[in-house]
Formats: sequence, structure tokens, C-alpha cells
Amino acid sequence: MRITLIDAGKRFNREWIFRHLHYEFTNAHSYAITGPNGSGKSTLLQAIGGAITLNEGSARYGHMLSPEPSFGSAPVKEPSRGIKEIPEEEVFKQISLAAPYLELVEEMTLLEFLTFHSAFKPLLPALSVEGIISVLGLEKASHKQIRNYSSGMKQRVKLAQAIFSDTPVVLLDEPCTNLDAEGIALYHRLVEDHCKGRLVIVSSNDVQEYDFCEETLSIMDYK
Repeated sequence: MRITLIDAGKRFNREWIFRHLHYEFTNAHSYAITGPNGSGKSTLLQAIGGAITLNEGSARYGHMLSPEPSFGSAPVKEPSRGIKEIPEEEVFKQISLAAPYLELVEEMTLLEFLTFHSAFKPLLPALSVEGIISVLGLEKASHKQIRNYSSGMKQRVKLAQAIFSDTPVVLLDEPCTNLDAEGIALYHRLVEDHCKGRLVIVSSNDVQEYDFCEETLSIMDYK
């Protein structure tokens, strides 16, 4: 999977959040989007994921038809060759997202919620809903309604919803929000064990959330 931003820009009212952004995200690599609070990191991540539209430029999505070039500098001026483009209406099937602002179906139990979610986005092979709950350390709470979970437990569920979905792209927006030390350690294990070979993009200004990333994109460079 490859995502290419070409002269991308997004504004709210008259204020540009980012502009003239040329960048290429390639499969099996990890990237961090960094910047101060309120700088537009989440906006850029949502634009990459197709959740919001760009005001100028374009985002292109495709599957590789030829071997990846050696990893190096990511900025590009033109779309890459050797890519089979994915239709815009099919992009959502390729991407999963974990973010503090995403809502869970809190009337459901964890077991019900993950089963419900898997009907829309299949889980990674060889993983059952019960197995995922065990990895999260939430076996004792699996039959409780999510509304009764702590904020840290809910964040674990949001991470599971994204990381355990069988998608080539995983987007993580401030992934350690509300997590304690044990939860942060779990986050790193999930990335290490289940995100290899996938395109991972983390939006954060906290280095412990993206210290595994191979490349960093500062949104302040595109103001």
C-alpha cells in the first residue's frame, strides 16, 4: 500500500492548516507526524485517511505492482509508477484508525463490540475475538458494557479496533492518551507484534508514542 500526497492543502475558513505538502508513505514503513498542540496533526492524519477532504491538491492510494525502492527520503513531486490505484470509495477498506475522539458503542460489551466490528473489517488472520481480549488483559471485563470502562480501558479497545483489523494501513492519533505505564507498554507490544509489514502513521508530540518510527514529518514545515 502506498499513499501519495500531491501539493496537498487544508484550510478552515481562511486559515491554512497545512499547504503545498508533497509526501509519499510506503508500505512496511512507519512515520510520525509531529508538531505542537493545535498545529493540525490530527487534521493531516484524517486527510491521509480520507476522513476529511483536501481544499487543494490530492491524495492517491494504490497497491504496489513492483518491488518497493530502497527506503529513503519520502517527499515527492509526482505520483509514483508501478501502482494500481484504489478507487476513492474503496479506500476506507484499506485503513484503520485509533484516535481519542472516536466513539465506541458503549451500550455493547467488549465481546459484542469486537464481534460487531469484525463484521465490517475482518480481523487479522489466526486471531479470535477472545484471543484479542486476552492480549488486551480485559478478560474479566469482556461481558461488561463499555460505558462502565475506565478511560484507559476504552483506549485499549480503540487501539485493538485499529491494530487488529486486517488492513494494510494503520493510523494512530495520540495512541497513548489515557494509558498508564502498563498500557503504554501494551501499545508498544501491539505495534511490535502486529504492525510489521504494514504502513503505520502516528500523529503525536510525545516521543514515547512514535519512537519506533523510521521517519518524521513536521507539520510546521508546511504552514
